[in-house]
Amino acid sequence: VQLVESGGGLVQHGGSLRLSCAASGFTFDDYAIGWFRQAPGKEREWVACISSRNVVPLYDASVKGRFFATRDTGKNTVYLRMNTLKAEDTAVYYCAADDRGSCFAESWRGSNYEHWGQGTQVTVSS
Repeated sequence: VQLVESGGGLVQHGGSLRLSCAASGFTFDDYAIGWFRQAPGKEREWVACISSRNVVPLYDASVKGRFFATRDTGKNTVYLRMNTLKAEDTAVYYCAADDRGSCFAESWRGSNYEHWGQGTQVTVSS
C-alpha cells in the first residue's frame, strides 16, 4: 500500500499550487481520501476529504472556497488545487486513505485513516 504526494514547492502569497496523491497497492475506488497538513510547531490539522464516489468534498473552514479536491479514478490519483495561498497555508501536506469510503463529520480525525503518504512541503512566501 502506498500513497505518494507531489506538487509541493515555494509559491508567493496569492499564488496557486496543485498537489497530487498517487495511490497504489489497494482498491483506490473503495477509499475516501483525506488531506491533512502540519505546520512547524503545530498539531496536524485536517484540510479536506473526498469520498470514493467523488461526491461533493468536505473542507475545513480555513480553506473552503480556496482549496478544491478532485479525484481521477483512472489514474488512482487525488488532487488538491490550492488557490489564493496565504503564509498560514505553509505546512507539510499529507494525503491519507479511509476504507469507509465516505466523508463524514468525523473525517477530520486522523485515526480514521489507515494509510498515509510521506508528505510534500508547501511554502508560501509573504
